[in-house]
Amino acid sequence: MYVFWGAAYMDALKPLYEKLVMDIKNEGYLQVDETTIKVLDDKKKDKTHLGYYWVYHAPISKLVMFNYSPTRASSAALPILQNFKGYLQTDGYAGYKAYGKKSDITPLGCWAHARREFERALDNDKQKAQHVLVEIQKLYAVERKAKEQNGRPEQIKELRLRESLPIINELGKWMFLQIKLTLPKSQIGKALAYSQTRWDNLSAYLLDGNLQIDNNLVENAIRPVALGRKNYLFAGSHDAAQRAAMAYTFFSNCKKHNVNPFEWLKYTLENIQSINHKNITDLYPHNYKQLAESKSL
Repeated sequence: MYVFWGAAYMDALKPLYEKLVMDIKNEGYLQVDETTIKVLDDKKKDKTHLGYYWVYHAPISKLVMFNYSPTRASSAALPILQNFKGYLQTDGYAGYKAYGKKSDITPLGCWAHARREFERALDNDKQKAQHVLVEIQKLYAVERKAKEQNGRPEQIKELRLRESLPIINELGKWMFLQIKLTLPKSQIGKALAYSQTRWDNLSAYLLDGNLQIDNNLVENAIRPVALGRKNYLFAGSHDAAQRAAMAYTFFSNCKKHNVNPFEWLKYTLENIQSINHKNITDLYPHNYKQLAESKSL
């Protein structure tokens, strides 16, 4: 009975999800990441298929969207990224390279992922790894200053160009020299190569004060999936996995905008059938929050 009603709820919310998908496609800045989900395979008894949730986060509008795919191949992102234009921020997964090469996309790297590579290299070459980690700390110190100052995007860009750009330039020169003196298959060699081959992408956040230094915001959106994997273990089918993606989408947006998910769901299910389609975005969690707050005044 629970599964039936859960499916019925998600089917009722499908028009709202489809509208959110359209809005995500039109964002000019997206962060993307993916994570696994086990799905029962009806072709193999008692076996599960390893599927993927592709997660899209729009830092400016603060929208989050989950989409399910049976595969991790780069083609899985086509429904969203095929016609996307703007800034695209990802980790180092090779599946995103094809999108980053498009003329109307500016690829952004993730300093958090670069930092992890040097953290892994501490046991291999502590001196070099620590040097890079200290310089990365300086970049994040600038980001903390920008947050504290609560400046406009153009002010954040000016601050970064004044304080972060010199750090990046010097670190880039240092890496260029060190990589020639380092065994490429060593852990520190791999860390240096990871950053050097992505240097333009890692530096691109300096172009616009709206951009993030890393991909952590979309990674934060993914964390509830890890808890879900421990609780329900697998999805019953590919269709069920997509319905779960819809649920993650809506409840992640509720969490992001401090909206009570039960109250939002109740209100939305009561109103989605009667609302004019052109006003359907009024049911987005953050818009519902504004409506609820205005009614309480």
